[in-house]
Amino acid sequence: MNYTNLLIEVDADNILTLTINRPQALNALNRLTIQELEDFFTKAYKNYEQVSGIIITGAGEKAFVAGADIKEFLELDGDGGAQLAQKGQNVFFSIENFHKPVIALVNGFALGGGCELAMSCHMRVATENAKFGQPEVNLGLIPGYGGTQRLIQYIGKGKAMELLMTADMIGAAEAHTHGLVNHVTPAGEGMGKAKEILKKISTKGPVAISKIIETVNAYFDKNQDGFAREVVEFGHTTRTQDFVEGATAFVEKRRADFKGN
Repeated sequence: MNYTNLLIEVDADNILTLTINRPQALNALNRLTIQELEDFFTKAYKNYEQVSGIIITGAGEKAFVAGADIKEFLELDGDGGAQLAQKGQNVFFSIENFHKPVIALVNGFALGGGCELAMSCHMRVATENAKFGQPEVNLGLIPGYGGTQRLIQYIGKGKAMELLMTADMIGAAEAHTHGLVNHVTPAGEGMGKAKEILKKISTKGPVAISKIIETVNAYFDKNQDGFAREVVEFGHTTRTQDFVEGATAFVEKRRADFKGN
């Protein structure tokens, strides 16, 4: 699939940057952008299996993603609205459960669907000008792409209720205080921080990293026992060549050369 609204770049360290490229619309998530995200995280990523991690960001200096394309919402009836929400949730689940680390580099407004997209990533790096919020109640709507669920996970029920019902925005520093953001950087330095994190992760066992993602996500999955999943996946990792290499390297006091198997 040739993308209209997504730009893909892989650097010399095998870090892939996925840029949502609709700066004229503050990178709002329209149907095509959602479709392209779905295609990448369910199909096209297989063309980039060499990468160690992914950074999602927005084009320009004003917005990560400033929401959804509200003009498209006006065409919806009840059934269409539910279908749209389910589609968005499914796409964001594919990001949340992706087997390699995904970092959101929030370089401006992350509102509505943009905040939901950032929360579906495994980590968030924000520049000082970043703003987070779920303003859907201003339109007589509620979040549909997981915002009512993930926001609670990151900042707790009370604060999540406040932000969801008031539609207030919070800045990068407050988002960091509440645990929504991992790191805050000056403008222009966010990409460097995100890549620094992914470079560090790339030195660890790839199978173990994928199992960390699975087991942490299992904690929030009502259909799974996270502790039981941890037992199973710990056993899985002890049977890998990565474990043999990692343990041997530790004993021999050298850096491990992981192969991802």
